[in-house]
Amino acid sequence: MRIIVTAALWSLAVLMALAAGGPAGAAEVLQVGSKRFTESYILGEILTQSAAAHGGAVHRQGLGNTAIVLAALRAGSIDVYPEYLGTIDLEILKNSRPGSLAAMRAALAPMGLGVAVPLGFNNTYALAMRADSDGVAKLSDLPRRPALRYGLSHEFIGRADGWPGLAARYGLAAQPRGLDHGIAYEALAQRQVDVIDIYSTDAKIGKYRLKVLDDDKAYFPRYDAVLLYRLDAPERFPRQWAAIAALEGRISAAQMIAMNGAVELEGKSFAEVAHAFLASDGKAGARALPAARLGTGLAAAVANKLFDASLWRLTRQHVLLVLVSVALACLAGIPLGVLAAFAPRLRQAVLGLAGVLQTIPSLALLAMLIPALGRIGTVPALVALVVYALLPVVRNTCTGILGVPPGLRLAALALGLTPRQRLLHVDLPLALPVILAGVKTAAVMSVGTATIAAFIGAGGYGERITIGLALNDNAMLLAGAIPAAVLALATQALFELVERFAARRAIVLT
Repeated sequence: MRIIVTAALWSLAVLMALAAGGPAGAAEVLQVGSKRFTESYILGEILTQSAAAHGGAVHRQGLGNTAIVLAALRAGSIDVYPEYLGTIDLEILKNSRPGSLAAMRAALAPMGLGVAVPLGFNNTYALAMRADSDGVAKLSDLPRRPALRYGLSHEFIGRADGWPGLAARYGLAAQPRGLDHGIAYEALAQRQVDVIDIYSTDAKIGKYRLKVLDDDKAYFPRYDAVLLYRLDAPERFPRQWAAIAALEGRISAAQMIAMNGAVELEGKSFAEVAHAFLASDGKAGARALPAARLGTGLAAAVANKLFDASLWRLTRQHVLLVLVSVALACLAGIPLGVLAAFAPRLRQAVLGLAGVLQTIPSLALLAMLIPALGRIGTVPALVALVVYALLPVVRNTCTGILGVPPGLRLAALALGLTPRQRLLHVDLPLALPVILAGVKTAAVMSVGTATIAAFIGAGGYGERITIGLALNDNAMLLAGAIPAAVLALATQALFELVERFAARRAIVLT
């Protein structure tokens, strides 16, 4: 028991240090964000590499959908990220129809945000079908084919400028299925769906020979790529901002399609593609990158990505998230479990609260924590993990204490032990095997749940999983899933040993 409490206190100190050190570290370099799809990753890397040679920049990549990245920007956790005018106008500002750039800037200014640096290309939404789909060439043809199956990205389904307005404009009554954008093309090719949403600069349009449906009622506005930024960023980072401002108008639609294809079709990394673009564009100061290891087949690809230079960094981040979150869950959960055991009137309330907290969807919780805590990264990820780890710790602590034989409690009372002494020297030691089983469950669950930390820039193995999902890259997915599974098995084995020791000690005490 002392070990658990000591570890929890140490973890609390680590968490406080992380919280105290976050803003200071964030102010030293330009923080560049990106969403979780190929083009945003690439643009984020181009911005980062452009600024890095002029004072430093960090890429907080793959932060999720618009809501999460915008929350991070408004909270000051990032300073700039690539966005699109249509998204800003209709999704962020909630305008019913496209407005002027001046109107957007006026509406964003009270939020402390600005829009600038048009990059030079328009990446609009569109719907696409297989080339062999007869009888449909434009969006107004879709209502006549009610049997068509729609597989649309989750963000598109919920966006103000996405499915709801499109369905109303064209009279579509279908119920779309939510699909991750990275796997929608494969689902279409395998005839699991018939219609998907695409970006006009997607490289896979040509690979899968898709038919892009004509927006004959002009529903989709222009989605010119721009930078959405904090208004204080140019003043705080003048040299870095001058470097990325020089990108204005320098990325054409053809270049963007080619860069997307280099990642999705040729297997190059985001950093490699960004470096090649900056180098070919004559941009000084682009960072040299190591050559990728060559291999053939899925096994070789997994091995190359599994054991690359990021493995130790991701492992360190993942283990830190699990250790600290489980220790903090013990620090909060064990006292709550004791309270539930000795206060029958509060038992259902305590266990019910812990159960309700675990049912909160992870991405929704993260989206709420970013503005609440004013940051992205480790701290909100730890808060979320602690919330999900509480229930097994609280429940098993309560169950273990309730399972202590009444005769031993009477013996402790006869010996004149105070309630505190009985708790520390009888109840908790005898309940320790059951408590450890709950901690083990929380730890193993946390290893898997910690992968969500990548959605808010906290790293860990989830970083590879989110990239793999964005690219529909099975090798990258396995490179993130395999070490997470190994860590979960190692965690369970370690707790099995500790549980055996605790069980033997409990037998001796009885």
